[in-house]
Amino acid sequence: MTEDKNMTPDDTPSAPFKKIGNLRMVWDRAVRYPKQISLAMLSLFVAAMATLAIPAGFKTIIDKGFMSGAGDVAPYFQGLLVIVAVLAVATAFRFYFVSWLGERVVADIRLAVQRNLLQLAPGFFEENRPSEISSRMTSDTAVIEQVVGTTVSVALRNIVIGVGGIIYLFTLAPALTAGLLMAIPIIILPIVFIGRKLTNVSRFSQDRVADVGAMVAETLGAMKIVQAFGQEGREHARFGGAVEATFDTAKRRIRLRSAMTAIVIGLIFTGITLLMWRGAIGVADGSISGGTIAAFVLTGGLVAGSFGALTEVYGDLLRGAGAAGRLAELLSEKPGIAAPLNPIDLPEPARGKIAFDNVTFAYPTRPETNALTNFSLTVSPGETVAVVGPSGAGKSTLFQLAQRFYDPQSGSVRIDGVALPSADPAEIRQRMALVPQDTVLFAASARDNLRYGEWEATDEEIWDAARAANAEKFLKALPEGLDSFMGEAGTRLSGGQRQRVAIARALLRNTPILLLDEATSALDAESEKLVQDALDKLMQDRTTIVIAHRLATVRSADRIVVMDEGRIVEQGTHDALLAKDGLYSRLAKLQFNDSQSDRSKTLA
Repeated sequence: MTEDKNMTPDDTPSAPFKKIGNLRMVWDRAVRYPKQISLAMLSLFVAAMATLAIPAGFKTIIDKGFMSGAGDVAPYFQGLLVIVAVLAVATAFRFYFVSWLGERVVADIRLAVQRNLLQLAPGFFEENRPSEISSRMTSDTAVIEQVVGTTVSVALRNIVIGVGGIIYLFTLAPALTAGLLMAIPIIILPIVFIGRKLTNVSRFSQDRVADVGAMVAETLGAMKIVQAFGQEGREHARFGGAVEATFDTAKRRIRLRSAMTAIVIGLIFTGITLLMWRGAIGVADGSISGGTIAAFVLTGGLVAGSFGALTEVYGDLLRGAGAAGRLAELLSEKPGIAAPLNPIDLPEPARGKIAFDNVTFAYPTRPETNALTNFSLTVSPGETVAVVGPSGAGKSTLFQLAQRFYDPQSGSVRIDGVALPSADPAEIRQRMALVPQDTVLFAASARDNLRYGEWEATDEEIWDAARAANAEKFLKALPEGLDSFMGEAGTRLSGGQRQRVAIARALLRNTPILLLDEATSALDAESEKLVQDALDKLMQDRTTIVIAHRLATVRSADRIVVMDEGRIVEQGTHDALLAKDGLYSRLAKLQFNDSQSDRSKTLA
C-alpha cells in the first residue's frame, strides 16, 4: 500500500485508478439494498419524465391555447401544474432514497475497512501510518458519499433526460435533431482526453488531503512535545507546506475540470444556437409551429444542460474512483498473521508453557538487522522468568512473538506444545495478559479501560483488581468514579496512575500467562512496593515473563535471563549471576551506583 510521495501526478502508478471500474467496490455494497435502489430509480425516472413533460405542456399551451384562439388556457396550465407537482414529489423521494443509500454504503465501507484493519498484524502499521489510514476513512469515504448520494443520481437523471429529450426532439423536428446528434462525438472527445489526465490528478489530490489529515493528527497528538521544545513555528511551517501542496494539486484539478466544462458547454450551446437559428427560419416559413419551436428550445436546453452536467459528473466520478481505489487497497490487504484453515486447539486445561526454539527474527521494517538470532528459551508452567539486558537486546521482541504479532524467519514458538502458526491467534492471546511499557488507555470511562480484557467483569471484580494494583484510592477520588472519562489516551491521569490502571486491567484478565514489560517503571518507590506485592500474588501459579531493569523486580524471579544483541548471554538466579561478574553483574553495579547517587542527592 505504500507509495512514493514524491511522485508527480503523471508518474503515479495509477493504472488501477484510471478506470471508473474502481467504483465496482461501491456498487457491490449498494446492491445489498435493492428496495432502496428500486425506489430511487423509480423516483428518478418519474422526475426525469416530468421534467421532459414540461416543454410538452408549454407546446400544448402555445399551440392549443394561444395559437388556436380558443381563449380558455386554464385547463392547459392546470395540466402543467400537475406535472410540476409530480416533479416536486418525485424529486423529494429521489433525494431521500439516494441520500439514504449514500450514507448506508459509506457506513458499510467504513465498517468493512475497520473490520479488515483489526485483523492486520502490527507490521502493517509500521509500514503504513495509522494517521494516514484514518484520513482515508474520513476524507475518502466523504467523497464516496457524495458520489453515491449525489453524483450518481445526477448522472442518471441527466442521462434519462438527455436520452428521453433526444427521443422527444425527434418527434418534434427530426432534421434539427439529427443535426444536434452529429455534434455529440465532438463533445465526447474532449471528455475522454481531459478525463484521463483528471483521473491522475484526482488520485494525487486525495493523497495530499490524506497527508494533511495525517499531519494534523500527528501534531495534535504530540502537542506537549511540540510546545515543550518550542517547535510551534516549525510545525506551522511544515503544515503550511502540506496545505500549499494540496492546494497546488487542487488547482491543477480545478483547471482541468474548468477547461473540460468550458469546452463541452461551449460546443453544446454553439450547436444548440445554430439549430435554433435553423428552427426560427422554419417558423418563419410556416414549416414548424410556434409551440413546436418553443418545446424544441426548452427540450434542447434540457438536453444541452444534461450533457453539460455530465462533464462535471464525470470529474466527480473520477474523484470517487480514486477514493474507492484507495479504500479498496485497505479492504484487499490480507493479514500477514491469520488463523490456519484448520487450527489446532490449545490443550485444556492451560498449562502456560512457552518455548522459543532456535528462533531468528528481524522486523519487516528492518530486515537487515536481527532482533533475535538462534534464540532458544523454555519457560515452564508457573515459572517466573525475568529478562534483562541493554536497550535493543531483543527483550520486547519476545512478547511480540509470544503473542504472534509476528512470525520468526526461522525456528518456532510454542504454547503448551502447539506451534503458534498452527493455532488461532485469538486463542493464543486469550491465554495472556500484558502490561506494556508504554501504557495504552482509551478515550473512555475508567470502567471500560479496566474491563477491556474481561468485558463481562462486575464492578466488584473491577474494584478488587484496582485495589490489588494500588489504584483504588485515586479511582474513587475521580469525580464520577468508574464512570469518569479518562481523556484522550488517559491524559487526565498521571503516568503512574495510568500504569496502575494497566496493571489492574491485566489482573482482571486472570490468564495463565502474564507478560510484564517494565510494569512498574512509572511508579514511585512506595507505589512500586505495593504493586510489586500484588504482582507477586498474581504471579503465583502463573507463567510470567518479566522485562525489567530494576533489581527489586527481577531479584525474586525463579530465573533471570540476560540478553544482548538478540542472544542469551547468561541465565541463573540473582545471586549466581552476581557471582559470575558478567553482563548482569555490570548492569546491577551501574544501577546500584545510580541509586546511591540519587539517594545522596536527595539527602543533600
